[in-house]
Amino acid sequence: MLTMILAHQGGWDEALLVLIPIGLFAAILALATRRAKRIQAERAETASERPVGDGSAD
Repeated sequence: MLTMILAHQGGWDEALLVLIPIGLFAAILALATRRAKRIQAERAETASERPVGDGSAD
């Protein structure tokens, strides 16, 4: 059975044509999400360190 699937490729090559771009998109999305969360945390930390009446908002 396995030799028959491999001999006729059984659609696995077409599946790769679909799964590889989806996997790449998921990886890029995960990296972007992680980066956005890091930037958001850095901004929140910076905002909490700045005193309220320091005049920087004027």
